[in-house]
Amino acid sequence: MTALVAAAISTLGCYGILGDAGGGSTEQTLVLPPAALTRLTAAQYRNSLVELFGAAAPAGPLEDDTKPYLFYNIGASTTTLSEVGVQLYEESADALSRYAFADPARRAAFVGCAPAAPGDACVESFVRRFGRRVVRRALTEEEVARWVNVSKTLADPDAWEGLRLAVSGLLQSPHFLYRADLGTVEEATAARRPLTGYEMASRLSFLLWNQGPDEALLDAAERGDLDTPEGIMMEAERLLDDRRARRAVQGFFRQYLDIGRLEGITRNPATYPLFAPGITDAMRTEVEMLVEDLVFEQRADARSIFSTRTTYVNSDLAALYGIDAPGASKTTFVKVELPADGPRAGVLTFGAFLTMNAHESFTSPTARGKYVRERVLCLDVPAPPPGVDTSLDPVMMGEPPKTVRERMDLHRTNPSCASCHTFIDPPGFLFEHFDSSGAYRTVQEGTLPIDSSGNLDGKPLANARELATVLETDERVGRCMVKQLYRHAQGRLETKGEALALEVLAERFTAASFDFRSLLLELVTHDAFRFVGMKEIP
Repeated sequence: MTALVAAAISTLGCYGILGDAGGGSTEQTLVLPPAALTRLTAAQYRNSLVELFGAAAPAGPLEDDTKPYLFYNIGASTTTLSEVGVQLYEESADALSRYAFADPARRAAFVGCAPAAPGDACVESFVRRFGRRVVRRALTEEEVARWVNVSKTLADPDAWEGLRLAVSGLLQSPHFLYRADLGTVEEATAARRPLTGYEMASRLSFLLWNQGPDEALLDAAERGDLDTPEGIMMEAERLLDDRRARRAVQGFFRQYLDIGRLEGITRNPATYPLFAPGITDAMRTEVEMLVEDLVFEQRADARSIFSTRTTYVNSDLAALYGIDAPGASKTTFVKVELPADGPRAGVLTFGAFLTMNAHESFTSPTARGKYVRERVLCLDVPAPPPGVDTSLDPVMMGEPPKTVRERMDLHRTNPSCASCHTFIDPPGFLFEHFDSSGAYRTVQEGTLPIDSSGNLDGKPLANARELATVLETDERVGRCMVKQLYRHAQGRLETKGEALALEVLAERFTAASFDFRSLLLELVTHDAFRFVGMKEIP
């Protein structure tokens, strides 16, 4: 056992989150809901298929994912599959099985033996081995017999075709397409029951790799290694050392920061000449490279994503930011330190955030402020009342130009708007020196001076750089990151009975100097991740 594992296990025990080892405090106060029936997201489905069939396997269309409360995992546990979605799964399974069996050399490597007759020992061996990878657990004897019989019944013109159709059927099984964490009934208490080793393997793998478990993880489940926090810790460290963990963590941050909204954003080149073709791809890459550096390379304070002066730019972003970046080109990104006296610090001053939260021709303090409140601080922002006009006060023909702040005066004076906008807009105004393309500006509408003053919860601030300084030490930032990861991992919103879990995880995140890898390890060994509740919680 490594020193890190031993220290982490000891710490978990001190906090009473290893079942009874901590004096039963978790047993008494942690109340868990039953696990949701969660469908694989499109990325999880495709990543799993790459592991089963290889990267060259066909990838057909699927029903679109949804992401209520930021995350696809929540959408996958709260939405139903349409008839079209079922049809798309069927077509995908058929295409994949035909790909695997069309070429004699490929099918021989895929199956690992040559069936001499329908349903023979070769067929049964393959069904057991392949079925285990597909449904993420050992098949029961009844299931083995059923799928072998399917291959025998459909063996026309030969055993290969029957086996192909059995593969197609397995890929359409709800045991593959859905994740159902039922727990171990034999070890259940009145309030909860532990996940089986195989269920734990799936939970670990889908969180840390965003795909189904590999053979080694399934073997660990079969041996009983995942029945204890120590065993889970060891396997989680192995998974996190793999490159696939970087892809999965990037997926979390992509959803958490809402980077997908960069897709399709355009700006008028006459108005925004620095918004070069392809710059939104560069903006996405900038954020991904920063996450890679902070989380994996440096294992630095993950909260510093909102305050760091380090970033990665290509030539287009360097021009947009007005900085020197020796060695950068359209396709080459270089690491740079933003000027200490400059206007930028942290991802909230990067092009991605600024363009995603702006209109095509003018900024949106409301969108930018709402993002800070909801995503960075995890504060609830209610939706506008029905029928309320959310558009800005228009500038009439012949009137002098107005700044965005002036056009938003109605939002602060109308009683139906003021309660929300006085909460959302003040932090949003801090970004007014950045236009809709993310470029820094000193005037608006040609000559109007810009007022970027605002506040965060009553604390006056002059601009976005001062906000970054505040966020650097605001304890809500780390707690919000814990909450967002918890929601992503569980595929649902937290319940009141899970407050202890969030509190303990937030404390351990702080104690680990906000190292995101440590947070992941704390989460997967926590009872809230290892157990499911027995009944619905109001």
